[in-house]
Amino acid sequence: MPCHPYAVIAAQRLLPVLREADADRAVRRTTALLAAGCRAVELTTSTPGWADALARTVPLTDPHGRPALIGVGTVTTTAQAETALDAGAGFLISPYPAPEVREVAERRGAVFIEGGFTPGEIAAAVRSAGSAKVFPAHVAGPGFIRSLKAVLPEALIIPTGGIRPGEVPDWLAAGAAAVGIGSGLPADPAELAAVFAELALPCCARCTGSTGRDPR
Repeated sequence: MPCHPYAVIAAQRLLPVLREADADRAVRRTTALLAAGCRAVELTTSTPGWADALARTVPLTDPHGRPALIGVGTVTTTAQAETALDAGAGFLISPYPAPEVREVAERRGAVFIEGGFTPGEIAAAVRSAGSAKVFPAHVAGPGFIRSLKAVLPEALIIPTGGIRPGEVPDWLAAGAAAVGIGSGLPADPAELAAVFAELALPCCARCTGSTGRDPR
């Protein structure tokens, strides 16, 4: 049985958000991220041919042979949600409240990380699925996440938008489970691998086994 997406994302702690010019570039970047030790990647519907890119990357694995977790972000319509799940998406993400996507996710038993910005929107998303994307996060800053966690201590919160890779530790320290990064990750393979290695935590018991050691 595969790891739950929440476990994978929370262990990785940095979620790359890919907005590319075409499907081929999205596939190349996803492949490079997986080779660098990344396991969860968010493609977006703003990439032309995103469904094709999704279908081509879902079968991939990380360097340890674990299946890639490829999700789709900027999902705001029923059609996008259905297409993403039909193509094998491991999770869906919206930038703002999207009741129609929530309905599809509930009907199909899919993981949906719903976006929001106000405390009410974020609380509603958490009540629905235990998680929320905070967007655009840079407007509020890490202190906002700290305040949210004070009243939603069990929530898996993923701030995204305008955050640089070097700022990720500040957001994690404020209580974010993971941080969405759309740009600024290094192109050099060794440097990219170092970013993920520095942030990564052990995943779930299916990955670590009885020894508690992470196979990464």
